[in-house]
Amino acid sequence: MTEKINSLDNIVLTNITTKTNSKELVSFNLSLKINGKIRELFKQSLWEKAYNKFDNIFRISINVDFKSKSQVIYSVKFVRKAVFFWTRNPKIHHRIWIFIVKDDTPFYPESEEEAKSLLFDIDKVVELKTSAITDKVSTLYANVTISWGKHNFTEPTKLIGKSNEEKIQLIHS
Repeated sequence: MTEKINSLDNIVLTNITTKTNSKELVSFNLSLKINGKIRELFKQSLWEKAYNKFDNIFRISINVDFKSKSQVIYSVKFVRKAVFFWTRNPKIHHRIWIFIVKDDTPFYPESEEEAKSLLFDIDKVVELKTSAITDKVSTLYANVTISWGKHNFTEPTKLIGKSNEEKIQLIHS
């Protein structure tokens, strides 16, 4: 039996505005999924074991470099956190549960699947200043680096992936 490894899947960069005035912002939607061993392991029984060993925060760092040709035109970093805590919520039939911090907002999932989706499925809108784009017609893509540290349930991991390419056309007025 082969051991399942972690991977970045379905890295898709979608241009929300294909043509834009050069004084405006250009909006892109970046979506991706973290799959593999970490997603399979991430269950309530693991949360409880980690909590009992005082390992109660799982932090994922996401670094995205938007590139045109091979030049970085914009970089963004954001974080997802899973916090394991003792709950007395009557809707949850477990002693230890989880909340996910996504874009500085806590979410309290009602199921393990919802928790996995909130933590491992990324869908982010990013706005770029058109002044960073030098050509009238440019092709942009995103290099994505995701990492997390050592925990009771996983080793330190770094995943790297590249999105599809999207064209943007600037209209100079």
